Amino acid sequence: MIFVGIDWAEAHHDVCVLDHEGGILAKGRVPDGLEGVGRLHAMVAECAEEPSEVVVGIEIDRGLLVGALVAAGYRVYAINPFAVSRYRDRHATSGAKSDPGDAKVLADLVRTDRRNHRGVAGDTGLAEAIKVLARAHQSLVWTRQRQVNQLRSTLREFYPGALHALGDDLASHEACSVLGMAPTPERGRRLTKTRIRRSLAASGRTRNLDRRAEQIHGALRAPQLEAPPVLAEAYGEVVGSLVVVIDGLTHQIGELERELTERFEGHPDAEILRSLPGLGPILGARVLAEFGDDPTRYADAKARRCYAGSAPITRASGTRLVVLARVARNRRLADACHLWAFSALTTSPGARRYYDARRARGATHHQALRALSNRLVGLLHGCLRHRQLYREDIAWPDSLAAVA
Repeated sequence: MIFVGIDWAEAHHDVCVLDHEGGILAKGRVPDGLEGVGRLHAMVAECAEEPSEVVVGIEIDRGLLVGALVAAGYRVYAINPFAVSRYRDRHATSGAKSDPGDAKVLADLVRTDRRNHRGVAGDTGLAEAIKVLARAHQSLVWTRQRQVNQLRSTLREFYPGALHALGDDLASHEACSVLGMAPTPERGRRLTKTRIRRSLAASGRTRNLDRRAEQIHGALRAPQLEAPPVLAEAYGEVVGSLVVVIDGLTHQIGELERELTERFEGHPDAEILRSLPGLGPILGARVLAEFGDDPTRYADAKARRCYAGSAPITRASGTRLVVLARVARNRRLADACHLWAFSALTTSPGARRYYDARRARGATHHQALRALSNRLVGLLHGCLRHRQLYREDIAWPDSLAAVA
C-alpha cells in the first residue's frame, strides 16, 4: 500500500508518495493536463504493482484530474481544505506552508486518518451531468437575484412609482418589458394603457389584462418625488442595462430548467425522489446532484444527514452542553434542503404536524425547518436504500409529533 498526496493548482500539481511507515518514496511537480497525468501514473507505477494499492489524498472532489485518478482504479479521498489546514498545524507550529509540503501533508493524512474521511463518490455519468446542470442553474438564479436587488435599489433612488406599479417580482417578463419601455419617470408618464396592455400580452399574461394595465398606468402617472432630469436619465441608462441582463438571465434559466428536468426524469432514482413531499423536478434534481447516486456512499441515514448539514452538532464541556446548527456544510445542498422542508409544509400533513410540534416547544421558524429537513433526509435515505416510494402513513406515525 502506498499513499499519494496531490496539492493541485491551475497550471501544475505537486505530488508526494509515501510508504506505509511514512517514508518518502517519490516526490515532484507535474504539469496540468494529459502529460501531467501520464507522469503521475509513471511515478506511482514505480512504487505500486496494482492500482488498488494506491490511496490518494487531494483537496477537490471533481474535475478531469480526479476523474483520471478514479478511472485508474486508485482509492481517492477528497479532503476538506479546512481539515488539511488543521492537520498541518498538528505537525508544524512554525506556520510554514508550501505546495510540496501540503502534498506531503495530504499523503500523511490519508496514510493515518483516512478512516475519518469520505472517499470520492462513484457516481454515474448521468448523476454528474445532472450535478453540472443543477449547479449552473442555481448559480444563474443567485446571479439574477443579485441583479434584481441592484435594480430595486436603483429604482428606490429615483423611480419609486415603478416599484409601486410592478410589485416585488422585478425579474418577471412583465416587469422587464415595462421598464424597458419606461426606464425613467418621464417616460413612464408617457406610456399609454394600450402599449402597456400590448406589452403584458407579449410577456405571456392572458388574464386580467385590462385591469393590470390600468393599475400600472395609474401607478406610473401618480405624483412622486423626482430627481433632476439629467440625473434621472443617468439612472435610466442603468435601469435599461440591468433589465437587459435580468431578462437574458431569465431566458437562460428557463433553458437550463428544461434540460435539467429532462435529464433528471431519465434517472433511475427520479421516481423515488419525486414521490417525497415538496420535491419537484428542479429541487429533486438539486438534491440528487448534491447527494450523488452512489449507493455505498452513505453508511446510514445519520451519515447522509451529516453530509446535508441538517444534523445538529453538540458541544459539551463539564456541565455545559450546547446543541448548535452546523456551520461548515455544503451550501448548495443546505439551500435545497431548506426549500424542500418549506415546500413539504403544504404537501404533507405529517410534515406540517412535525413542524408545528417543534414550534410549540419553542423552536424558531428556521430551527423547526432545519429539524424537518433533517427528518426528510432520513426518509429519503430509507426510500433509496429499500427502493420504495414514499408513503405518508409510514413516514409520519401519529406518535411522532408527540415526541418531536
